[in-house]
Amino acid sequence: MENPKRENRQRVANIILENPQLFKELVTITFDTENKVSIKAAWVLEWICTHHHLEWILPHLDEFTLKIKTLKFDSAIRPCAKICEHLATAYYSKKENTVQKKLTNNHIDKIIETGFDWLITPQKIAVRTYTMNTLYFFGLEKEWIHPELKHLIETKIIHESKGCKARGRIILELIEKRG
Repeated sequence: MENPKRENRQRVANIILENPQLFKELVTITFDTENKVSIKAAWVLEWICTHHHLEWILPHLDEFTLKIKTLKFDSAIRPCAKICEHLATAYYSKKENTVQKKLTNNHIDKIIETGFDWLITPQKIAVRTYTMNTLYFFGLEKEWIHPELKHLIETKIIHESKGCKARGRIILELIEKRG
């Protein structure tokens, strides 16, 4: 796969969708941070979780949540941040789903820890926006998150790109409504 064009991600995803036993290997390659192929694996992992089967990541949550903090390529962090956002969104969905049954407090804590790390270190806009959404959702139950997230948005993120500012304002409004 030369680039992350939709058709390339879908083509490789189709191979895995036809051979689900390869999914575990895809997760493993995603976290092989010494290998640039890990970036492409992350693109495909996110594509499958977004467009096909989010529940396929569930048996691999221990590995996923333990290793997301080890990612070092921006192009691998972004898709994993998006998967975190999907997990948080599904977890707080009004419709019952398997994410609610399989995502443990330990998994959530690791996603939260990594999310705050991503917000305080230099990251791309997409990583920040996905992460603000993720932390907002997890802050619905963990009371300490919203004040910390609000502080980061008001002191740091509000001075960044237009995209970060816009998402930050939306998250601040949501926090204030809950206030």
